Amino acid sequence: MGGRGVKLGKRGHSRSLIRQKLHEIIFEADTPLGKLFDIGLIVCILFSVVVVMLDSIQAYQEKYGALFLVLEWVFTVLFTIEYILRLYSVDKPLRYARSFFGIVDLLAILPTYLSLFLPGTQFLVVIRTLRTMRVWRILKLGHYITEIIQLKTALRASIRKVTVFLFAVMAMVVILGSLMYIVEGGKNGFTSIPRSVYWAIVTLTTVGYGDISPKTNVGQFLAALAMILGYAIIAVPTGIVSVEMANVARAPVSTQACPSCSLDGHAVDASFCKYCGASL
Repeated sequence: MGGRGVKLGKRGHSRSLIRQKLHEIIFEADTPLGKLFDIGLIVCILFSVVVVMLDSIQAYQEKYGALFLVLEWVFTVLFTIEYILRLYSVDKPLRYARSFFGIVDLLAILPTYLSLFLPGTQFLVVIRTLRTMRVWRILKLGHYITEIIQLKTALRASIRKVTVFLFAVMAMVVILGSLMYIVEGGKNGFTSIPRSVYWAIVTLTTVGYGDISPKTNVGQFLAALAMILGYAIIAVPTGIVSVEMANVARAPVSTQACPSCSLDGHAVDASFCKYCGASL
């Protein structure tokens, strides 16, 4: 029994060392192997996106379609193995899977598998370009990482205010659309309240497609108010986020990723992860 316990302990220790080494290579860019892995990953991502873009060109698709298909599956298998290794190398795989990069990593491989059942979805793999955001960590551009974290923190702090603002805007466009439906009617293109609400959204956001336009004096007056109001409300969400960004403390961060949850953005002198409390 004692010998078996020692063997199991050694086996568990060796597995822990393997996970630690994998985490160091996959999530860190401080070692030659880690940097080489990340650079190779980004090269593969860019090549896979180029393949998908070329495959969408009919002339190339007819000539090299079979090659593009093989390359796409090769990249997908490689990214699938990488995703599994990422989950294996962290102490809390579910936490990583629910993180931003965890979701992006999953979405980067799903379209190819979905294309087996839904043809055409393979072109959605262009979402892999989001994975190149890891270049900030690879190049150790700490200042840029700090700015990204500040922006994320500001957006998270202002999400309730922005949500209330969006609900107010939605109520506004419904009212404007309903008024235009009553004033203009179907003879001027406002055939229903939903179509009139569409016009209100296009007008309020200052896009102005021009496919529907009011013909009566009252309708044109309401349209003018909507246009002016559209310029006025543009500054509201900008001001909300700007205030929150000004409130975010500016502190230098390191590129070290937590071995437990894989999240980064910690202070350079941090000893524990600020997200899960694990030791760094």
